[in-house]
Amino acid sequence: MASKLAPNSFIVLSFFLFLMCITSTESQHIHFFFHDIVTGSNPTVATITPAQKGPPTLFGKTSMMDDKLTEGPDPSSREVGRAQGFYASASLSELGLIQAMNLVFTDGAYKGSALTVLGRNLPGQTTSEMPVIGGTGQFRFARGYAIAKNYKLDYSTGNAIIEYDVYVRS
Repeated sequence: MASKLAPNSFIVLSFFLFLMCITSTESQHIHFFFHDIVTGSNPTVATITPAQKGPPTLFGKTSMMDDKLTEGPDPSSREVGRAQGFYASASLSELGLIQAMNLVFTDGAYKGSALTVLGRNLPGQTTSEMPVIGGTGQFRFARGYAIAKNYKLDYSTGNAIIEYDVYVRS
């Protein structure tokens, strides 16, 4: 009877080892500052569709971005990448954006890799959490989340510096 159980036990053990190999992932924390420049001589944001409703919701406004990612909050600090994508005001009751972007790393440890973020961003709040839904390069099969914190937000110009903490498993 023991000889009949041994092959089954081997199959079950092999299956669990296989699951452990494909589910064991490395967790990474990435920290940077995101510079969203709406006005001025060198804007990094272009309006695609104007707002259909005025402040505070700006419902319908859609913007394309190619924002600088830096090590520190100063715009002249070392650039580590670009946030390329769009955001649109999708709420009738508050400033609530749907944001889709690729965080493209151009320097540093993640150079040549990118993360894709898609989720709800609430710029009027101190922090927003958005899911990381994928990536390329070092971030293939990435999953995780990004915490965006208002570092400096100028409501009169729309210009903002946002501190990001991104936690991913790939």
